[in-house]
Amino acid sequence: MVFFVLAFGILIYLSYKKDTGNHNRYYKGAGKKVLIYGGLIIAIFTAIRLIFGN
Repeated sequence: MVFFVLAFGILIYLSYKKDTGNHNRYYKGAGKKVLIYGGLIIAIFTAIRLIFGN
């Protein structure tokens, strides 16, 4: 199990390092969108839970 996690992590790192140029080009500003939409969804879910109870 430890070998699998370690190998998977190394492969992800190598893949990301190889594809950094495309990543910066295609996903520019994606972190902000995820933060905004994710926060909005969590706020709506919390409001619904508070309004309608358990």
